[in-house]
Formats: sequence, structure tokens, C-alpha cells
Amino acid sequence: MDTTTLLLIIAAIVAAGLAAGAVALLVRLVRTRRTLLRAGLPAGPRWVFWGAVAYLLLPTDLLPDPIYLDDIGVLLLALRSLRAARPQTPETPRLP
Repeated sequence: MDTTTLLLIIAAIVAAGLAAGAVALLVRLVRTRRTLLRAGLPAGPRWVFWGAVAYLLLPTDLLPDPIYLDDIGVLLLALRSLRAARPQTPETPRLP
């Protein structure tokens, strides 16, 4: 096995791992939104959710599609904004 073949195999494994990570984040984003909606809590702006999903699925990206780092970043930002949109539960006062 020559060096070029080995590099291509490593690149394919890394690309597959990044794609799997992006899909896992997408599933997590959808589950978080669904949970917030079932609980009757605000799920944040709809454009954040649908924009992140569209960015993952559309072929035009900041980085070429075998490199899913930008997609993962967009999904993480959308997940963070959804979680920030839910109201915080009041803390119980601590007794001395």
C-alpha cells in the first residue's frame, strides 16, 4: 500500500466521522426542538432551526462538503440558541 492510498483512506475515515457527528447533532437539534414544543415552551426563532437544517443539507457551504466542521458549528449554534430560548427555572433559596 503506497502513501497516497493510505492518505485517501485516512481522509475518508475522517470525513465519515465528521459526517456522522453532523448527523448526530442534527438528530439532537430536532429532539430538543420537539421536546421544547411538547412542553409548551418557546423553541426560539424558527429561522434558526430551519436555517441550520438547510445549511447542513444544501450543497453550498463555506467549506467543501467532505469537511463538515462548518456544518457542525452551525448546528451547535442552533442547538445553543434553542436551549437558551427556554425559560430558566427559578433556583430554590439555600438555607444557611
